[in-house]
Amino acid sequence: MISDSLIYIINVFAYLFFWVVVLRVVLSWLIGFNVVNGYSPYVRTFQQFSDRVTEPFLGPIRRALPDLGGLDISPLILLVGLEVVRRLLVGLLSGQPLF
Repeated sequence: MISDSLIYIINVFAYLFFWVVVLRVVLSWLIGFNVVNGYSPYVRTFQQFSDRVTEPFLGPIRRALPDLGGLDISPLILLVGLEVVRRLLVGLLSGQPLF
């Protein structure tokens, strides 16, 4: 069925996007604590990729949040929002309860 295929595609993209956000956060910590060399071509390539993919979603969240000092909770809010949207879409497509 088309809806089963669409549900599968939504789940795969949500899963991949989840891991890109998590890896971006972990990589920023590793670079910040000098565990990983930020000038490495491989690290820089993944960092640029993850910035380009996630920043259109993280930027508006950061602008809407109050200043929390050095604490950036925008990835956490993005991941919760991603899960809510995923459940809504899958629930609507499958005809099952949303939560």
